[in-house]
Amino acid sequence: MKIQNYILGNWEDGEGVEFTALNALNGDLIGTVSSAGLDYEAILDYGRKKGGPALRKMTFQERGRMLKALALHLMSKKNMFYEISAKTGATKIDSWIDIEGGIGNLFANASLRRQFPDLPYYVDGVAAPLSKGGTFIGHHIMVPKKGVAIHINAFNFPIWGMLEKIAVNLMAGVPAVVKPSEITSYLTEAMVREIIASKILPEGALQLVSGFGRGIVDHANLYDVVTFTGSAFTGKKLKALPHITENSVPFNLEADSLNACVLGEDATPGTPEFDIFIKEVLKEITIKAGQKCTAVRRILVPEKLVDEVENALKSKLSKTIIGDPSLEGVRMGSLVSRLQMERVKENVSLLLEEQNLVFGDLNEVEIQGGSKEKGAFISPLLMRNDDPFNKTRVHDIEAFGPVSTILPYKNLEEAIQLVEMGKGSLVTSIITADDKLAREFVVEAAHINGRILVLNERCAKESTGHGSPMPMLTHGGPGRAGGGEEMGGKRGVLHYLHRTAIQGHPETITRITEQFQVGADQPESVPHSFRKHFEDLVVGETVFTHKHTVTTTDIVNFANVSGDNFYAHMDETSLEGTLFTERVAHGYFILSKAAGLFVDPKKGPVLLNYGIDECRFTKPVYAGTTIGVRFTVKEKIDQEKRSEDDVAKGIVKFLVDIYDQDNETVGMATILTMVKKLNQDT
Repeated sequence: MKIQNYILGNWEDGEGVEFTALNALNGDLIGTVSSAGLDYEAILDYGRKKGGPALRKMTFQERGRMLKALALHLMSKKNMFYEISAKTGATKIDSWIDIEGGIGNLFANASLRRQFPDLPYYVDGVAAPLSKGGTFIGHHIMVPKKGVAIHINAFNFPIWGMLEKIAVNLMAGVPAVVKPSEITSYLTEAMVREIIASKILPEGALQLVSGFGRGIVDHANLYDVVTFTGSAFTGKKLKALPHITENSVPFNLEADSLNACVLGEDATPGTPEFDIFIKEVLKEITIKAGQKCTAVRRILVPEKLVDEVENALKSKLSKTIIGDPSLEGVRMGSLVSRLQMERVKENVSLLLEEQNLVFGDLNEVEIQGGSKEKGAFISPLLMRNDDPFNKTRVHDIEAFGPVSTILPYKNLEEAIQLVEMGKGSLVTSIITADDKLAREFVVEAAHINGRILVLNERCAKESTGHGSPMPMLTHGGPGRAGGGEEMGGKRGVLHYLHRTAIQGHPETITRITEQFQVGADQPESVPHSFRKHFEDLVVGETVFTHKHTVTTTDIVNFANVSGDNFYAHMDETSLEGTLFTERVAHGYFILSKAAGLFVDPKKGPVLLNYGIDECRFTKPVYAGTTIGVRFTVKEKIDQEKRSEDDVAKGIVKFLVDIYDQDNETVGMATILTMVKKLNQDT
């Protein structure tokens, strides 16, 4: 069987054979793969010219809905991926992390559309006033890069590694060229086939290079973004290529790191936290057979508890059944290939020159099912290093398999120093019930970590665990870990956008951003904005309300209704030394009265008001003050129909500018309304 490339709109074979993929459990042939002879310049150009324009025409809302549709489709097909994933040596749990965890990234990034405007580009931050008269302002927009995202992924997560990255660039409006590891490319290829067949993505939005991909970054230019997951050596070599540095091509590097798990001094045997620690470390050694960039390689333990931890881990590891994951009771599968097994053994041999093996055998392993001779099975290996400040290979060498080392520490300061000796990690965990200890550790160790998990009995049941980066949080780390970021919620999407400062008149900036800017034109809305359907509302249209003079009776009545009898509203004798010269109206009365002024009470297209943002009270309002409201369409956001019976609608943000008889703003807020569409078919 040929494992193919999807390029230039077609499934293609490369020249010859670059790699032969074998079943990691028994050595059976899966297929051959090659990307030799592919025209990478044409591939990148195809993404830029075919996929890019199609994605950039879509708004963030449309891209988000596209990702959601893709996630739902792939979830309906998930069983076929589990069957193929087993050939990588993965257990059901390992495959769940890769397959459903990867699809979960699509769902998570799809939900980010609620944090973006209904535009193809993003309006960043707030306007900056640049002139006294208010006729000249500055703002920032962020537009999709007009290149491609080139993703070079590792062998350990052939699905998650792809989906966690393309979810971000597709949400930003940038196409991708994915190069998975040739070792497990057959699983990535199976999912890409399903993605392409679904026709959910526009053509050119996703291309696949299944082989070695030699030359894939040679034609990267200033419009592109390169991401790399794998060895630091290879990643840094690619990042230093002359045309990458000369053209300032963004290069996100996520390298394997020597992550740590720290047992707090309070977590002694018999405490829930001690048991949680043992369970967490055991998972990190055995899940994916230790083939995770986030796996725990250094187990940091108070020196008085080293023996207890060693014995507890050895007891648990001795009960771990290794073999064919399809067999009942098997808890750990194989490495992805015999080549990877040899690499692990080489690095373990180097580590054993400085430390002792306390569990496992480098050359022997008992398995159920599979083949010892042709499969890639290896025993879990637990080492101990009683002098980690002088025997330092454990801080420099990573064996990318079920391998970890126990290291003692005397106090929290030493524990932090040992974490730092890893020279940068994707993640470190600390298991402690002492929040003061946790705070000190986090504050001092954060600078050398991309993520820190604080685990105790109160959160353990719902914790996602040490080794699970979440799409809403930054995934990356400093130093050895690569110094990059991928994912990270909204900020992850922004990596694929280019920020540009724009300057001009508020009306011009309003039309560019499609968000009302103070100082822009405010034509009167006729009829009232609440009489208009979503399609007919125009950003900047304003309702100028009737006015109301605030009285002492208003203040007293609102205090009675609300129960807010704060002295500044009710006791004129207590105002000495305050900001107020007389009894002041409640801010929430002013906002409530503003609503009474701007609301059109008759039934119309406005379905409901569901929130208030950015509410500020900027000037005291006393009895005798006359207030009015400028009620302006600030922004419109389209919404999809959730079903045939759903009402077609959109979200409209209105700026509520409450002003007094001196035309000075006394309060300001943004209200969010749900407005019915005239066309109920969209």
